[in-house]
Amino acid sequence: MNTLVKSALIGLTMIGFPALAHHSATMFNDEAEVTVSGVVREFQYSNPHSWLLVDVTEEDGTVTTWGFEAEGPSTLLRAGIRKSDFAPGTELTITGNPMRDGRPAAAWIIATRGDGKEFNPRAGFAIR
Repeated sequence: MNTLVKSALIGLTMIGFPALAHHSATMFNDEAEVTVSGVVREFQYSNPHSWLLVDVTEEDGTVTTWGFEAEGPSTLLRAGIRKSDFAPGTELTITGNPMRDGRPAAAWIIATRGDGKEFNPRAGFAIR
């Protein structure tokens, strides 16, 4: 195999790697929604995806920590969402597309803080 062909094959292979590196969202059921109310445990405002962890007190008194996935900080900032908006202890109601396997996690759709302010992380994708 000549050097030009080898270089071309290596180049084509490298182009495909970034596409494979980003995981899909198939773990979430985009045809269903779940809504829970609780208090913020932690807001992991990080790349490539942020996670808002919410402690939900069940009817029997046990606490379940739910994780809500969103995009990274740059997309959240475009949506007007800052890490300081969700300090630990912040009361909220949050809706998301749940995990297909039933674990307490979802893709974040909308959150409403106890003061009534709404946060839509998907607004960060809007073209302005």
